[in-house]
Amino acid sequence: MQAILNVAFPIFGVILAGFLAGRWRILGGDATAALNAFVSYFALPVLFFGTLARTPVQAVLDPALLAGFSAAVVATFAMGMVTTRLVSRGGLAAMSLQGIASSWGNVGYMGVPLCLAAFGEPGLPPAMLTVIVTAVLSMVFGVMLIELEVAAGHGPIRTFLRAAFNVARNPLPLSIGFGILASWSGLVVPTPVEKWIDLMGAAAAPCALFAIGLFLSDKSIKSGLAEAGLATLIKLLLQPLLAALILPFFIDIRSVPGQVALLMAALPTAANAFVLAKQFDVSVEQNTAAVLLSTAFSVITVSALLVWVGVS
Repeated sequence: MQAILNVAFPIFGVILAGFLAGRWRILGGDATAALNAFVSYFALPVLFFGTLARTPVQAVLDPALLAGFSAAVVATFAMGMVTTRLVSRGGLAAMSLQGIASSWGNVGYMGVPLCLAAFGEPGLPPAMLTVIVTAVLSMVFGVMLIELEVAAGHGPIRTFLRAAFNVARNPLPLSIGFGILASWSGLVVPTPVEKWIDLMGAAAAPCALFAIGLFLSDKSIKSGLAEAGLATLIKLLLQPLLAALILPFFIDIRSVPGQVALLMAALPTAANAFVLAKQFDVSVEQNTAAVLLSTAFSVITVSALLVWVGVS
């Protein structure tokens, strides 16, 4: 109960505030896009870079954590693809988007603030590693599979390079790469710059959570509930269960990195699933519903997991 009050309630409370602000039209119609841009291009990248620049590289690039978390993501991606094939006989693009909805958790906007609230600064390096894993596996592999059907004829190599380029130019993985490079090179950040980084980074968590609420406020569930329900079950229940079974073979599940990975596996579907569906005009209703349903039910599942791991 203490974990729910101290960690889950503030996190979901800020999301609710953003949702209500959107529903009550307190902010202008462009507020969602503007706040998302601020979080994606400024607040979170600055937080990621500042944290990693002051963290030893070996504390971030943990091969054991990388392998264990990757296995859980890949397994749920494959399971998501199979469910769409069985339920609607969808093609490769639809299957891939279901795989993304089933495996790509909201690790950036929700996961980083959650780990920061639950574990403090020690929770950030492993959290950022899960951001890298999720972006590379779900985005590169997922987009590549989508484009193999949607953009047929371009060839697998060109398709892979295009998907990899989309990840490489994303400010979040980019800031992580620069942060690791700064740490490896022993870069000393000047005090004024360090204070600017701390000030800007402090805005990341509340703004990211508020942006989730704003995003959800103008979405509705109209159809695609069967596949969305399956994606929600896989993302909220199966992925953390697999993580709990797989991770002990690689790392101590009771350690901070182990608990961070477990929490990251339990997060709801990222809004990127909707964005990609909209971009390719495939399974838009199903992915919209998956984001909404998984976020709503994650209030219960994430809170329960926080209690189970003993976070206070």
